[in-house]
Amino acid sequence: MKRFSFLFTLFILLLAGTAGCSSSSSSAQEEKKTITIGATAGPYSDQIREAIQPYLEKKGYNVKLVEFNDYVQPNIALHQKSIDVNVFQNSMYLKNFARTHHMQLHPLISIPTVPIGLYSKKHSSLDEIKDGTTIALPNEPVNEARALTMLEQLGILKLKPGVEPTKASENDIAQFYKKVILKPLDPAQLPRALGDVDYALINGNYALSSGLKLTEAVALEKTPDYYLIVVTIRPEDKDKPFVNDLIAAYRSKEFAKLIKKDPKYKGYVWPDWFKKQ
Repeated sequence: MKRFSFLFTLFILLLAGTAGCSSSSSSAQEEKKTITIGATAGPYSDQIREAIQPYLEKKGYNVKLVEFNDYVQPNIALHQKSIDVNVFQNSMYLKNFARTHHMQLHPLISIPTVPIGLYSKKHSSLDEIKDGTTIALPNEPVNEARALTMLEQLGILKLKPGVEPTKASENDIAQFYKKVILKPLDPAQLPRALGDVDYALINGNYALSSGLKLTEAVALEKTPDYYLIVVTIRPEDKDKPFVNDLIAAYRSKEFAKLIKKDPKYKGYVWPDWFKKQ
C-alpha cells in the first residue's frame, strides 16, 4: 500500500511538472509570435497596417503597432526592448543616433521611402524666392545636412568645397545666391510652421501625416540610397525567426502590389531590390 501511495504521488508530481513545462513552452512560443513594431505616424505606419501586419498575422503572429511623433523615442524604445522593430529612420540617421547615444542598432532592409520636399502655402515655384525669403528646415543634424544639400541642388545656396554632404551644417554655407533666412525647427513642427514662413523643407512622413501631398511640393529631393528608410532591429535578434518573416513580409507580393498600385504611394523612392519585384 505504501509503495502504491509513493508511486501515485510520484505520478502526480511528474504530471504537474510536465504541465508546467508545457505551459512554459506554450508561453514562450506565444511570446515569440508577438511582434511589437514602432513607427512614426503616417506613411510607414500605414504600410505596416495595410500590408505588413496582415501578412504576419497570416503567419500566426500577433502584431502590435505603436506610433511615435518624433525621431528619438522609437530608438529608445527599441533599445529598452519595449518594441521589437522600428520603421522611421534612414541609415545615416540610424548610424549617427547609435553612435551619439551609445546604442546597438541594426538596419535590416530598406523600404519604399517618401522624399523630403520643399513645401509652401504662399508660393508655387522657386522663381518666387527673393532676398528676405524665409525657409524652415529640420534642426536635427542628419536631416539638416540633407536639407542644405537639397537647397544647394536647387541653386539657393552654395556649400564650402569639400564638405561631406551628409555632414553639412549652416557653418558650411559658403554663400547664398539670394539672401534667404533659414529657420531650423524640430522636424515634427515643420508642417505647422508653413503659415509662418515662405517655404519649409519637410521630411516625407511628417508632410503626408499632416495632410500634405507629394504633388503639392514645390520641389522634391532626388533621394540617394543612404536616405532610404530602413527597418531597424536589435543586433542580437537578427537570426530570430520573426526577423526572417518580417523581411519576407516586405518582399511579399502583397506589399509590392500595395506600393505599386495604390495612388497614394505614387512618388515614393524605391530601393533597388524593390524595383525588381
